[in-house]
Amino acid sequence: MKTILIGALALVMASSGPVFAQTHRSEARENRQEYRIHRSLRQGELTPREARQLSRQQHRIDRAQARAGRDGYISRQERRQIERMQDRASRNINRKSHNGYGYY
Repeated sequence: MKTILIGALALVMASSGPVFAQTHRSEARENRQEYRIHRSLRQGELTPREARQLSRQQHRIDRAQARAGRDGYISRQERRQIERMQDRASRNINRKSHNGYGYY
């Protein structure tokens, strides 16, 4: 009985490993982007309104990740969509923090 339970647990952990790895990678990227937003706001490169818009965009990425991982598996298509959203968010952070507006 104990062997079957340990075997089943090992099987579940082995099959869910790649999902956790992808989620970790995308969440790490998202954390770096949130840090860029807060750093730019502190340095006066972003207005509070721009920071709010960028934070909302990060929140939408969070929701997309949650939806994608709901079934316990993130498909290739879902992963690409999340990566595209993160690419777009990164470009927006760069554009808004280098557009000459902000508080100095």
